[in-house]
Amino acid sequence: MATTLQPWESLEPALSVRQVLTLERVLAGEPEVVAGADRLDRPVRWVHVAEADDVGVMLSGGEMVLTTGVLLVGDEEKQAEYIRSLHRAEAAAVVLGLGRAFPAPPDVMRRAAERCGLPLVVLHRPFPFAQLTEEVQSRLVRRNFAAVSLSEAVRTTLTGLITAGAPLQRLLDEIARHSGCPVVVTNLAHRVLATAGERPAIDDVLRDWERIARQAGGREGDGWIRAELGGRGERWGQVVLCGHRGDTAAGRLLADRAAEALVLHRMLGGAAHSWEEQSAQSLLTDLVGGTVPARQLLPRARAAGLPVNRRTFVPLVVRDGDPARLDRVLRLLGLPGLAAELADGAAAVLLSLARDQDAETLTGHFAARLGRGGRPAVVAAADARTDWDDVPAGLREARHVADAVAGSSAALDLPAVVRLKDVHLRGLIRLLRDDPQVQSFAERELDGLLGLGDDGLLAVLRTYLATGRNKSRTAQLHHVSRPALYRRLEAIQARLGVDLDDFEQAASVHIALLAHDAQQR
Repeated sequence: MATTLQPWESLEPALSVRQVLTLERVLAGEPEVVAGADRLDRPVRWVHVAEADDVGVMLSGGEMVLTTGVLLVGDEEKQAEYIRSLHRAEAAAVVLGLGRAFPAPPDVMRRAAERCGLPLVVLHRPFPFAQLTEEVQSRLVRRNFAAVSLSEAVRTTLTGLITAGAPLQRLLDEIARHSGCPVVVTNLAHRVLATAGERPAIDDVLRDWERIARQAGGREGDGWIRAELGGRGERWGQVVLCGHRGDTAAGRLLADRAAEALVLHRMLGGAAHSWEEQSAQSLLTDLVGGTVPARQLLPRARAAGLPVNRRTFVPLVVRDGDPARLDRVLRLLGLPGLAAELADGAAAVLLSLARDQDAETLTGHFAARLGRGGRPAVVAAADARTDWDDVPAGLREARHVADAVAGSSAALDLPAVVRLKDVHLRGLIRLLRDDPQVQSFAERELDGLLGLGDDGLLAVLRTYLATGRNKSRTAQLHHVSRPALYRRLEAIQARLGVDLDDFEQAASVHIALLAHDAQQR
């Protein structure tokens, strides 16, 4: 079966000094490396023929300089300075053609080159330099053109995705496809905001992320290539190609194109913290969903900055909670944790506390601070977990509690932190809401009120039953007088054909209403 090449594999490898010396035309000149043999893997950016003794001032780095040394004959100081000037100019190598000027390798130049670490190559047979420059330059031009073409192709693809409104993950998947390695986006604190690539390779990268991320700047030789993310004089992150197997220069091009696209995507996407929220949302959604084992999500949690070693985890779900506000409260209280929006207007919070901290007290502080100066929020909590593998079940329990009391918190006089023991019957009904017999029961019991197009009476009934048939409290919550409430209750009883003063009949209607509300949510 044919193997599909990654885009970077179509590029010719960058020419090194060693590779130039293996070209057929160069071998005809019988090359011999007389100094700097350990530096032959330097890349050759260009080939320059020069006989000037001050050629170093004409170079910009990476050149292989070809010379006969005719202007250096008889002046050892000039020979040494010639080598030193090439070293200062960061030349890739110098090739000296032996002949009338130098019939043998000059010791002064050899010793100076060895001290500087500059490869010095001599050619024992006459060699037309024009042939070498022609071949090397043509290879370099072809490669540069291919690299520019690849760069533009990547830029066009990513720009097209951005204009089509593609999410961040789609862009990163495309970058990973082009680079053939895991791609990681981080903020300035090295917290991982997003990843792309093959899952096992990403997990290997994230397993020890905090340590290796700080070393990545010096690991380009191992394929670790970074590009800064920022704009208008401000840096806010970086994109890292982790273990890029292609040519380093091609990797840098890809990283630069990726950075350009990610900056544009963020500028068009709105809030500066949206990627942090997306990172937390992805992790918490996977934890709640349970489709990925918790153990496999541990490296992602650690790389996202969540402390996970010897911690107590407190799973919370907040109904109608703004993740940005939740995050601000966490920072204000100094509580390590993640907050993110889930589906259906709920937000999940995962606290990570030290083992010696009082989880119940700190959860109460969080709920109290969240309830100040804003719209009251229902904070549903599961029992604290000390085992990471138990976190998904805890988040699902907290969500069950939040869903069970949704829409009824004002009438129920719930505590600041609601737990499973507080939801009683409504928790059970929510678990059974999809049962056909329960659905049929709810329809039958509430038939007189459903489908009227006006849920005012249904709302009054809901509050009346939730408050334990407290008429004063119901009237207060609905901002009506007691006589007006009595008239509405009489209308409800007439439509349903029940007596709400009878405990069993009221309980039956209450259960039906709980089932109906659970089905609607």
